[in-house]
Amino acid sequence: MSSETTRLNVAIVGSGIIGANHAEAIGRHPRLRVAALVDARIEAAEGLAAKLDPRPACHLTLAEALRAQPIDLVAVCTPSGLHVEAAEQTLRAGAHLLVEKPLDTSLAKAREFAKVALEAEGRGLVCAMVSQHRFDPAMVAVQAAVRDGRLGRVTSAVVSMPWWRDQAYYDSADWRGTWAYDGGGALANQGIHLVDQMLALLGRPEEVYARTAMVCHERIEVEDLAVATIRFAGGALAVLHATTGAHPGLPVRLALHGTGGSAILHDDQLEYFHSATPGDLDLDIVAPGERYGATKAADGFVVGHLRQYQDIVEAIDTGRPPGVRVADGLLALALVRAVYVSATLGRPVDFGQVLDGVFDDVTVTTQE
Repeated sequence: MSSETTRLNVAIVGSGIIGANHAEAIGRHPRLRVAALVDARIEAAEGLAAKLDPRPACHLTLAEALRAQPIDLVAVCTPSGLHVEAAEQTLRAGAHLLVEKPLDTSLAKAREFAKVALEAEGRGLVCAMVSQHRFDPAMVAVQAAVRDGRLGRVTSAVVSMPWWRDQAYYDSADWRGTWAYDGGGALANQGIHLVDQMLALLGRPEEVYARTAMVCHERIEVEDLAVATIRFAGGALAVLHATTGAHPGLPVRLALHGTGGSAILHDDQLEYFHSATPGDLDLDIVAPGERYGATKAADGFVVGHLRQYQDIVEAIDTGRPPGVRVADGLLALALVRAVYVSATLGRPVDFGQVLDGVFDDVTVTTQE
C-alpha cells in the first residue's frame, strides 16, 4: 500500500508508439511520474525523453533503471515475445507491474509467469495487464448489467474487428508479423482487446472452432484474418472475427444477446441497450459522449490508458487487486492460442486442454 499523496515513479520498458502513449497517460496523472525509459535502442529512449517534462533518465536495460533510482511501477511495452522476461525482472525487484497485451507469445511461458504473479500478489504487489477498454464507461455499464442479470441468461455474442493495416505497417519493423515476437497476427496483436472484453462478459470458454488465413499481406508469418465460433461454459455461443485486411478500417463492434435483453458496443461506445428488467442503464456512467454517434475525443486512446492507470494507483493505495489481473491476460492468450491450434488442426479444440498445455507442442500455421 502507499499513501494517497505519494508520488509513484514509473519506468517504461520500450519507447515505441505504445510506450509513448503510456508516457502521455502517466504525465496526465497527478500521482505518477515517468522516472525512467528503457530501450535497447538508446536513441529511441532519448527521443521520447526529450518530449517529457521533467525529462526521465534513459537506460539500455531494465536492470540499469532499477539500480539507478527507486522505481515503484514498471510498464512493459516491448514486443510481445519479450514481455515475460521484463515482467519477471520487475517482480524480483519488488516493483508493481503493468504488462501490455498480450501477456507473451508463448502460452507455456505465460502459464508459468501467472504462477509467479500470483505469488507476488500474495506479497502485496500489484500485477496488472493492459486492457484499457475494460474501463470504457460503456463497457463498465454493460458488464454491470450482465452481472446484475439485466440481460437474463446470456445466449450469444458477435464480436468483430474489421481493421486495416497496410503492407508498410508490417514492413516497418522486423519483428512485426512474426510468431516469435508478435505471437500471431490480427487476433493476437490487435484483436486481443476484444477477446478480453468477450471473456469479461461471457466467462470461460469450453470449445473453440476456427479458421485463419493470410489474405492480403506479404512477408509475414501470421494471419491477417481469423474467424472462430466459441462455446462458453454457460451455454452461450459467440462468433469472433478479427482482420487487418478490411480497408479502410472500420470500428470494432461487440453485440451481446440474452433472454432478457441485448447490448451493443460500437467503436467503444454504447449503441444499443434493452432490458426487460425495469430500470434504466446507469446513465451517470454512460454519459452522452459515450453513446454511439457522439464525437469521440481525439485523445481517447490516451484517456483509456489513463483510466487504467487510475485503477492501478487505487489498487496500490488500497491493496485490492487491479481491475485486470495477469490471470485475465492468461485466459485471453489461451483463447487466442486455442483459435490458432484449432485452425492448424482443422477441428474444434477443448479450451481447458489448451489452457492446461495439452497442445503446447502444436506448431501453429496460417493458411494462405
